Amino acid sequence: MTERTRNFCIIAHIDHGKSTLADRMLLKTGAITEREFRDQVLDDMDLERERGITIKASAVSLVYKHSDGNEYRLNLIDTPGHVDFSYEVSRSLAACEGALLLVDATQGVEAQTVANAMLAQNHKLDIIPVLNKVDLASAQINETAEEVEQGLGLPQEECILASAKTGQGLDDILEAVVTRIRPPQGDAEKPLRALIFDCYYDDYKGVIAYIRIVDGSIKKGDKIRMHHSGKTFEVAEVGRLTPKDTPVDFLEAGDVGYVNATIRDIHQVKVGDTIESALTARDSIPPLPGYREPQPMVFCGLYPSNNEAFETLKRALEKLVLNDSALQFQAENSAALGFGFRCGFLGLLHMSIVQERLEREFDLDLVQTAPNVTYEVVTTDGKTVIVTNPTQVPDPSTIQSFKEPIARVEFIVPSEFIGPLMKLCEDRRAVFLKQEYLGTKRCMLHYDIPLAEIVFDFYDRLKSCTRGYGTMDYHVTGYMESDLAKVDILVHGTPVDALSVICHKGTAETRGRKVLIRLRKQIPRHLFQIALQAAIGGRIIARETISALAKDVTSKCYGGDITRKRKLLEKQKEGKKKMRARNIGAVEVPQQAFLAVLDTRDDE
Repeated sequence: MTERTRNFCIIAHIDHGKSTLADRMLLKTGAITEREFRDQVLDDMDLERERGITIKASAVSLVYKHSDGNEYRLNLIDTPGHVDFSYEVSRSLAACEGALLLVDATQGVEAQTVANAMLAQNHKLDIIPVLNKVDLASAQINETAEEVEQGLGLPQEECILASAKTGQGLDDILEAVVTRIRPPQGDAEKPLRALIFDCYYDDYKGVIAYIRIVDGSIKKGDKIRMHHSGKTFEVAEVGRLTPKDTPVDFLEAGDVGYVNATIRDIHQVKVGDTIESALTARDSIPPLPGYREPQPMVFCGLYPSNNEAFETLKRALEKLVLNDSALQFQAENSAALGFGFRCGFLGLLHMSIVQERLEREFDLDLVQTAPNVTYEVVTTDGKTVIVTNPTQVPDPSTIQSFKEPIARVEFIVPSEFIGPLMKLCEDRRAVFLKQEYLGTKRCMLHYDIPLAEIVFDFYDRLKSCTRGYGTMDYHVTGYMESDLAKVDILVHGTPVDALSVICHKGTAETRGRKVLIRLRKQIPRHLFQIALQAAIGGRIIARETISALAKDVTSKCYGGDITRKRKLLEKQKEGKKKMRARNIGAVEVPQQAFLAVLDTRDDE
């Protein structure tokens, strides 16, 4: 049966029509009826439909009758398009033999198109280029086909012209999937090896794993083992996604489907892990390559605006983690914001989605601190400290080297915007690598940029300086030593932990001063002078002062003996002495002031 099976995925830049094309395929092959149809059938979350993006991978098994009269089983995996989920995309590609590379004919080849195409080529997939949205008047078919050949190395005569919206070219695509993608290779007689390319949590069944069988077979009652964790389970159900869960008697080599083994902890099922038979010795069968633990790259603090909602936030995060094992969180306490959680995310989009789901699905009002990345600090005694929060930075005198993550970034922009883009990159400490032209109108630039410079407002600035035409894709290549420092914000001599930041020493003074200026406008004046300071270790690098609220106690004296005024001044002096003795001079940063600083932290 594997000769009539085709495993393929659809890869593209965001909003190039992946989900719409998948919808058309489901309708064409009869997997769903017109009555059951709705836009973005494979996207389950409201956020996915509203934003027009795919957040979680999904799979569906289609039956297609080819022109040769035979029926073929087409296993389609709809992958996320955003860079934050590149690991999930790579695991989905590992489950396939071919890929439909979708390119919007109105926008041309974009940054993530190139990144995903290179991933597919690295996995040695059969790639079928498809030019989508050719029915639109603004479609530039010849130019886009030329970009596909120059930028991706795929012959432009192999491009299929299509419109996912109208159904144009759909028959050509399905025929090409059968004729141009090779059938899966695998031996059903060998011991079981299956790749987990996605999973989700069901309240009644537990963890459901989406799998591709590489070797062997799996059926209800089998004993299975997760290779990397060593945990063993008994299979309760196997099936295909059509797109609803449809139980079958067994799955064998080449098949794509799901397995339910009544697993209650999603952390026991890792995307990219290998399922093997528990009847074999653990190290007797080599695992499938490519597995790695999800590594959060961006961290921020999430606090309820009302401290009474702390337990609600905790339960909400626990529920989200059931379906998102990449999300990490741990409780922390801030003097300014109270009790909250330090959360780790794959990237900025992942962070935005989690925060929006918490606010929307659990009716929470949240305060989010400024995002920061993971740093490595090597101390003088040779130890390496992983820093995810500025408060974890050791004493400056014990730091031997400070390392930050570096991202390899690919930009694709119209030629007239190369100058503004280079200026933006130069301001963000970027290192230029190379430049390539795609056709006559667009250019691809390669840079190495510190990840910390990207996570704030880089994408917005890119869109501004290229009038919305610039696109980017990045991946972290490693850590590099840099001249970094932790900047503390002191209010009346007391550090405010939640306002501490890690930044390059060259920009530390500017950044610290901007925080102080915003803080000065928000903290009310007191009866004494308040010093606002930015400091690196014991060295003050910036200062702003909130002047004292002067009270003229002698204003009611219009004449008379000087002893009367002196008496009032002595009384005021005694009052100030008592105030100092009782430490009433301490300054508390109001919540509104703190939020104002955070909300505008990235306005440079």
